[in-house]
Amino acid sequence: MGRKSNSSDRKAAKGRRRAPDTRRMRPKPCAFCQDKSLVIDWKDTAVLRKYLSDRAKIRGRRVSGNCPRHQREVATAIKNAREMALLPYISTR
Repeated sequence: MGRKSNSSDRKAAKGRRRAPDTRRMRPKPCAFCQDKSLVIDWKDTAVLRKYLSDRAKIRGRRVSGNCPRHQREVATAIKNAREMALLPYISTR
C-alpha cells in the first residue's frame, strides 16, 4: 500500500526551483542618458507616445528601459500633456 500524501509533501515539491539560466538579458540603456540632446517636454507628443501603451497607459520602467530619474520625468510630462489634452487618458477602442 502506498502512503498518503499530505500538504507538506506538495509544498516541498512545489518549492523546488529550476537551475538558473546562464543567459541573462541586459537591461535596455536609457535613451535620455545616452542621447543628451533628447529633452523630455510635455509639448513633444511624438516622443511621449513611445512611452504609452496601445491602451494609453504609461509603460513601466522595465519595458521602456528608462532610468528612474528619466522615468519620473516622462511620467510627469505625460500627465501634463494629458491635462492639456495633447495625449489621451484612455484609448478610443
